[in-house]
Amino acid sequence: MIEYNMPLYRPPAEANSFILQVTLGCSYNKCSFCTMYENKEYKVRKLEDILDEIEVMARLKPDTKRVFLADGDVLNVDAVHILKILDALLLNFPKLQRVSAYASAFNLVKKTNEELILLKEKKLSLVYYGIESGDFELLKAIDKSIKPTKMIEGLNKASDAGLKISAMVILGLGGKSRSKEHINNTAALINACKISYLSTLELGFEKNRKDLFYKRFEKKLGEFTFLTQEEMLKEQVLLISLINPSKAVIFRSNHASNTFALKGVLPKDKLRLIDELNFVLKNYDLSSTKMSFE
Repeated sequence: MIEYNMPLYRPPAEANSFILQVTLGCSYNKCSFCTMYENKEYKVRKLEDILDEIEVMARLKPDTKRVFLADGDVLNVDAVHILKILDALLLNFPKLQRVSAYASAFNLVKKTNEELILLKEKKLSLVYYGIESGDFELLKAIDKSIKPTKMIEGLNKASDAGLKISAMVILGLGGKSRSKEHINNTAALINACKISYLSTLELGFEKNRKDLFYKRFEKKLGEFTFLTQEEMLKEQVLLISLINPSKAVIFRSNHASNTFALKGVLPKDKLRLIDELNFVLKNYDLSSTKMSFE
């Protein structure tokens, strides 16, 4: 069997996928809110080791249909290296339907249009992308200082190449002082992008990350005050109300961090989603067990 370099992360939708580690860790690894790869040194794994693991899995599960390329920064890797891996996956898994990966806020911009088109032709058809926020001042305060215009450029470049984008936004990231700018600028960024899926997460911290986050935030933007669950939901209401995508976007808030799980399609279900959130805000004790709407 394959021995993974832990910890290993994958999106919820990839629960039944073959997880193939192409890299270890994240090449950027500076975001003040993230602990996913804090104890890993970024490394691109040797091609021969990756190909050996593909052959092992092909013997064990020859009918594999989906593959997720881990760790957090595969698209930082040279396109030729990725294409060789995709060729091996296509050769070994005749029923392969989709390959997916995380994409950082920086690496889509680096790839050329031609490279992205080639990757799509080899079944890399979905990337998971952490927008986090569209507010540049907030992005700088959380040590993710990429301009929103660059994010839009990278996301639309990938979309134009045929890749589907599953984007994530973090509610509460700006605290009380930066909430309005966070949501308004994030909605503006989303409206300028061609994404397929959008999900929201609520801000939370692990281990000692809270102190580091507060320190860096307050150095740039002043005091950080954590939002209550009620305020998080009000942010979500505002975000949904402001989103007017150029094409339909499948919306989910089903991550474990969310107070309530919602699902719908924007803009078609905008009013229903807002009504459900307002109903919760009016009628439920937000300190009670999390609920979901089907």
